[in-house]
Amino acid sequence: MRNLWAPWRMEYILGKREPYCIFCPEGGGLSDAERLILYRGQWTMVMMNKYPYNNGHLLVAPWRHVAGLEDLTEEEMTDLMKKMKMCVNIVRRLMRPDGFNVGLNLGAAAGAGVESHLHFHVVPRWEGDTNFMTVFADVRSIPEHLRQTYDKLRPHFDKEKAHEAL
Repeated sequence: MRNLWAPWRMEYILGKREPYCIFCPEGGGLSDAERLILYRGQWTMVMMNKYPYNNGHLLVAPWRHVAGLEDLTEEEMTDLMKKMKMCVNIVRRLMRPDGFNVGLNLGAAAGAGVESHLHFHVVPRWEGDTNFMTVFADVRSIPEHLRQTYDKLRPHFDKEKAHEAL
């Protein structure tokens, strides 16, 4: 049997939660790098998932603390879709996944880890990692450390931000 090492997930497993909303602008006074934030826009932010299913697992959220789709403004809805498209384009170019899972979980019963602040998941997928049977039959691993992925992605989000400013 092979071992699957993902030590950053232990914090999640043990139930330790941040004392602040990870998606809200102030974010406990931590820097963007500490929070794994890749992009700050007027309406929307993009951050890496601290407990990813795959390398490049991103979270896209409005800055405003809202729980449901019905609470979003037209500007926020439009910007969320544009930023998800941006995320897919950047990850596709840099990591060359075979596909993506893009979606959100509304409410605890649907699996939302932070149910009070709506957020979308953008998860790159590669052939052979599409179900949990891979873990039981063989092993799927996350081959790159979060910090390395952050350092790889950040310049591309900065470039997108610069394009928007023009």
